[in-house]
Amino acid sequence: MDTLTDGRSVTRVRYETRRRELTVTQVKAIRPRLRRVSLAGDFDGFQSLGFDDHIKLFFPDPETGILTLPEPGIPPGDGPKPIMRDYTPRRFDGQTLDIEFALHDADPATSWALNAKVGDILNIGGPRGSMLIPLAYDSYVLISDDTALPAIARRLEELPVGTKVCVVAEVDGLEDRLHFETKADVSVHWVYRQAGHANCLNEALKGMHMPQGDVHVWVACESAQAKLIRQQLIDDHGVNPQWIKASGYWRKGDAGAHDTIGD
Repeated sequence: MDTLTDGRSVTRVRYETRRRELTVTQVKAIRPRLRRVSLAGDFDGFQSLGFDDHIKLFFPDPETGILTLPEPGIPPGDGPKPIMRDYTPRRFDGQTLDIEFALHDADPATSWALNAKVGDILNIGGPRGSMLIPLAYDSYVLISDDTALPAIARRLEELPVGTKVCVVAEVDGLEDRLHFETKADVSVHWVYRQAGHANCLNEALKGMHMPQGDVHVWVACESAQAKLIRQQLIDDHGVNPQWIKASGYWRKGDAGAHDTIGD
């Protein structure tokens, strides 16, 4: 069946983007390695309709404390480059924007989040647009490591009553598991990271059965692993490639990377 005509096609929405200077209003530890920062400021025109939208966060250099911001329409010169990372708007109510940080060693975003306090300033840009997945599938599968748990939590909060969802999520340990608020019919499979094993999610998926019927699968984790998972879904589980959305939320050796995984 043609996904472009059967109601399963993705809708893409574009936004006019600009940089915003926001103020920290609250910092909360959600889990040992997950911290929520709430921000207030000028949100005129700000929109985020997709659960995995991305905004750019701009951070000061951890060593010098100097914040370098891009200038619209001006190519970067030979001086310091902006330090920026992609993050998901966890929740936005028109006045407050929540962002959740998965804490990792030696990352400027982690350094900033660990030291953030009420009154601090954070510059953001975007999102450029949203990708809206229709509710026309029989069920949904969400596969991620801890960097994409905020996106999954948002997705589950927004899904209507009775939507069938399977979540497969990789975390460090028991204390990193989340309790998801949702009206959907959700089953959660936690995968625990093992030292020296880079493909724990792939191994976990080998022993799983995909839900029956037409299934949309969303994947977000380390880039190389996301590629392997996407291919595994196609080869071993028979998932229609058009019904897979896979992203590398980070790349081994380059935490600031964000890759769209395709054919």
